[in-house]
Amino acid sequence: MLGRTEQARARAEASTAACTTGTPGWAAATLVLAQAEASDQPSDAAQRALDVLDRVQPSRLRATARTRLERLEGLLAARPAEYVADLRERLRTLPAPVEASRAASA
Repeated sequence: MLGRTEQARARAEASTAACTTGTPGWAAATLVLAQAEASDQPSDAAQRALDVLDRVQPSRLRATARTRLERLEGLLAARPAEYVADLRERLRTLPAPVEASRAASA
């Protein structure tokens, strides 16, 4: 939220709490929270992203969530924190998105 990390964190925490764990909405809110934490809590941010990848099947991971994961990876690029390498590996091996026809895109 344009440099307002605490405000973004508070709103993302509220959104995450209002969602059912494992749903696309929960994933979106959790990844916004992870982005807000990336600068001062990179290990927590990476762990949240890994939690999303553990709880949401790749076929149910929306394009917006994938974009947030990519942004988060960029934010964590210069952070030598716990879980960051694990997150990079999981993102590298993430299957291609499934389109409406249920065929994986190339």
